[in-house]
Amino acid sequence: MKTNINILWVLTAFFGIVTVVYVTWSLLDPDHGRIEWAGTFMLALSTLLVAFIAFYLDKVHGAQAGELPEDRLDGNIDDGDPEMGFFSPWSWWPIFLAAATALVFLGLAVGIWVGFIGLGLGLVALTGWVYEYYRGLFAR
Repeated sequence: MKTNINILWVLTAFFGIVTVVYVTWSLLDPDHGRIEWAGTFMLALSTLLVAFIAFYLDKVHGAQAGELPEDRLDGNIDDGDPEMGFFSPWSWWPIFLAAATALVFLGLAVGIWVGFIGLGLGLVALTGWVYEYYRGLFAR
């Protein structure tokens, strides 16, 4: 994580320098001679975004109890592999939920009535996905 933080601080400095160069270059342009605001705001906000992320990661790294496994030279890949939870590899409900979500967004483009059909199917698919282990062969 420390390497990522250093890279982000270097990117912050880079975007800051590029912002200053961009403003200077636009002021020295003989045709216009004024600041081009769209590019200036884009570069300045990119500088701020990368600085915010670097600052946040630096604070998180400082609050940790020790080094992460990927920061240690003797760390293995399995050391940083946490348990993410339980997932159903055979479940069809996520596919139905994705199709219902596609119908909802199609309803925004075609007609709102298609969105209502997708919303109803989405509620059925979400309920089926949540309660798939409460009945049938895999009940617990």
